[in-house]
Amino acid sequence: MEQVTRNVWTDVTIRGCNPSFVATSDGVVVIDTPQLPTKAVEWRQAAESHGAIRYLINTEHHVDHIFGNYYFKGAGTVVNHRKLLENFMAPGQDPDPFDYACEAIPTDDPEGKALLPDRETYFADPNKGKIIFDCDLTLRVGDHTFNLLYTPGHTPGQTAIYVPEERVVFTGDTVFSECQTWLMSSDVDQWLAALDRLRALDVDTIVPGHGPVTTPSYLAVQRATLLEWKTAVAVAIAKGWSRAETMARVEFTDRYPVDVGQGHMMNHIQTKNAGALWDKLSAVTAPAH
Repeated sequence: MEQVTRNVWTDVTIRGCNPSFVATSDGVVVIDTPQLPTKAVEWRQAAESHGAIRYLINTEHHVDHIFGNYYFKGAGTVVNHRKLLENFMAPGQDPDPFDYACEAIPTDDPEGKALLPDRETYFADPNKGKIIFDCDLTLRVGDHTFNLLYTPGHTPGQTAIYVPEERVVFTGDTVFSECQTWLMSSDVDQWLAALDRLRALDVDTIVPGHGPVTTPSYLAVQRATLLEWKTAVAVAIAKGWSRAETMARVEFTDRYPVDVGQGHMMNHIQTKNAGALWDKLSAVTAPAH
């Protein structure tokens, strides 16, 4: 666990997202939950050592940010953007979110097997949002303000949490700090706009979705990463490369390592990123009649 500011804690050392919490004068606000069962239980205990949990805010619907919600039942009210809620553990995702969560347990959390419910039990109540919002939302807890900013791009329901009293913003996966960026089904143009919105905030510290805590200067690095990917695939299309050729030849493995516990997925990230961008950039809009 890392103390980021006087009242902010996060953990960038475990497989999954960077779970965080903020301690206020009237309880605790948790931001994202650990994917691994034992880590989720430990994170809840750590948060509750600073007071009762008032809210649990998820930044996106990807399983590594929400699976641990199951272990926070009865601990505060879950807050989700509507588009996040619509995609919360939804079927048809690749990989299947429940299977993906289970796959990590033998290698990264063997003790978590005893805490893992079966699929039917989990989906009966995975602990989704009870407070749902469509644009931005501001919550006041004790002496702290939590500005929930709608920043779509990486996912449709992407949310950043800006806490002015701590001069910190929790970006979720709008920022991958010093590790491989997952594009997949993202909307890169929206993502770039989200980075511009974050850049306008008056903060000293960025808690990213993955990788080490960083500063606002890293937003330019993340922007460059997105533009590199988009440009490289656009150039491939201009050269007449097929989807398969683009997936085989466009890669940025030399930029950064994969985040904790996912080194085996380097090739998966490269091919999925390239293929998804090829599909979007090569799409031809039928002329209107």
